[in-house]
Order: sequence, then structure tokens, then C-alpha cells
Amino acid sequence: MIVMRTLWTRTVVLFLLIFSTVSLRSASQAEDYQVDLALVLAIDCSFSVDSNEFRLQMEGLGRAFLHRKIHEAISQGATGRIAVTALQWSDESNQMVIVPWTIISNPDQAEALGQLLARMPRRLAEGGTSISTALQFSAMQFEFAPSAERRVIDISSDGRNNIGPPVNLARDRVVARGITINALTILNEWPTLDQYFERNVVGGQGHFVIPAEDYVSYADAIYRKLLREIVGPGIS
Repeated sequence: MIVMRTLWTRTVVLFLLIFSTVSLRSASQAEDYQVDLALVLAIDCSFSVDSNEFRLQMEGLGRAFLHRKIHEAISQGATGRIAVTALQWSDESNQMVIVPWTIISNPDQAEALGQLLARMPRRLAEGGTSISTALQFSAMQFEFAPSAERRVIDISSDGRNNIGPPVNLARDRVVARGITINALTILNEWPTLDQYFERNVVGGQGHFVIPAEDYVSYADAIYRKLLREIVGPGIS
């Protein structure tokens, strides 16, 4: 009986030591993150997006960062910080970073980013819709990003991949790197575009698609999308 009690005591002590070591390691890893989320905003500038639609897209995106609930969501993360970069894309030859990686940790910084995005002009040539190249270019940006618990590509588009590599293969390669791809689809030209994106474009932990009926409703859709991305998997 004494031997069994001794063995049991040793087993419990060993378990507690292992548990403590794992917990300390997990806490240490969490503390190593500079931000809770590294987010790439990939903005469609292909031929199908006219000048008015582009302006609605940028103003809607900018206004989302002015919203109080976005500020609150950022502050409630483990580090209270996110990092954001924005890029424009169209065909295989046209991708451009328009906002370098920027850390957002308070409302003033979020509002400054929102105002910058809202006024941002179109900076690259129109072209076909190469979602696959946009995903590849977006994934490359994480090489320059702060260390983050979650890495997400937020891609918006009103069309299907019509040039460049097959989009589902590009998606698979990006997701294999631990990156989540979410999408906002504008349904003004393709009423079932959200289904196409579900099958071929989005992927990774907690991925989702939010549809907007047209560019007028884009602002509300991108706000809801950003809020969901900042809070992370689990929000409905």
C-alpha cells in the first residue's frame, strides 16, 4: 500500500511538472507575439471595377476603421494590437502595396489608417482578374510583418479568376503556410460569386465569405468582415 501511494504521489508530481512546463512554454510563446492579428487587405482594381465603384470600395473600407466597435475589438486582444497592410491588385503584372505594415493599438491610429484608406487613389493599371496572383502576392507580405498569433488575407472582388494560375491551387499553397483567407464578394455582376469563392478561394482556420449585393452595400459588409476578423474564429 505504501509503495502504491509513493508511486501515485510521484505520478501526480510528474504530471504537475509536465503541465507547468507546457503552460509556461505556451505563455512564453504568446508573449512573443507582437500583435494579435496580421491582416492583408487586398483590394480589387481590375477592369470590372469602375472609378465610382473603386471610390465606394475605398471609402467603405476607410470608414470601417473609424468605428468604435473596431477599436474595442482591437483593444480586447491579448496584445491589444493588430498590424495591417493594404494592397491593390488586378492582373498577373499588377499588384502594389499602398499601405506598408502599420501597427494599430489605439483609436487614433485606427482612425488615421481609415482616413488614409478612404482618400487613397487608384495606383496601378487596370487589368484582368488574377485572384491567384493576388493571393500569392498577399502571402509574400507576411515575410515583412510583425509576429502575429493569426495571419489573415482579406480579399475583396466582384469577379472570378480569369487570368494567371488556377486559384484553388494558389489557395491551397497559401493555406498550407498557416494563413487564413477570407473574402468579401460583390455580387453586382456574378450573383453566385460567394459560392465560387467558397469553393475555390477561401481557406484556413475559421475562414468565411461575406457577400455584398453591390458596391453601395460594401461599406456595411467590410465593417462586419473586419470586426469578425479582428475578434477571430468563433464570432457569428
